[in-house]
Amino acid sequence: MDVIIIEDEKPAARRLSRMLKELNIEPLIMLHSVEEAVNWFLTNKHPDLIFLDIQLSDGLSFEIFDEVEIESAIIFTTAYDEYALKAFKLNSVDYLLKPIDSDELENAVHKFKNSYNTNNNVIFDLHQLKNIISNNSSNTNTYKKRFTVKIGQHIKLISTASIECFYSENKATNIHTIDNRSYLIDDTLDNLEEKLQPETFFRVSRKYVVNINAIKDIISYTNSRLKLILQSYNDAEIIVSRERVKDFKNWID
Repeated sequence: MDVIIIEDEKPAARRLSRMLKELNIEPLIMLHSVEEAVNWFLTNKHPDLIFLDIQLSDGLSFEIFDEVEIESAIIFTTAYDEYALKAFKLNSVDYLLKPIDSDELENAVHKFKNSYNTNNNVIFDLHQLKNIISNNSSNTNTYKKRFTVKIGQHIKLISTASIECFYSENKATNIHTIDNRSYLIDDTLDNLEEKLQPETFFRVSRKYVVNINAIKDIISYTNSRLKLILQSYNDAEIIVSRERVKDFKNWID
């Protein structure tokens, strides 16, 4: 059985790949964006099964199907809840809610092997799901609720509520949490701006994205800038850049 993984969080993709290997399934490739997936499908034979995340770094994964007629069955891997899960059940498209459980993964694969229908049903379901998500986007939170980080041989889940800030250092992106710990993640601040709830997180400078709930103090700084004091982060000064001060003040108002 040919399988591929489309997932923008590389640690999550690697974890899913390891779990599939334990089921004697070797993924052909791991893809991480809409653009990367479209390019791959245009030049490769389509697999039997795709494990597909909904929210990718450059858009919703449904955009892939606007460019390419996919000839594969799909199992969603998603952090969406409530309305989306009802849609999956309604359309008989299987899904795995993150963080993925090994038993649920095995059951999903078993279901695919024994009862999955034709490719036409797959495409029909995808269009219905896309419409449902578009129609409910104003009422549904599609922003990230958690991140995964690798610590040795372990995968740690970090909820966005526990993150004080994201910061760039030595061309790498890090998470700093309320318990005063920092973790390296495989992403960029530019991408994170699109994934984070804008009412909670704000890009204050080229180097920092901060959580409004983590701000302990705001101090006037030189050149009409602002200095932020967070609850635990003190590795470096966090300065709101002058061109972002006005938007920052509107954000906290």
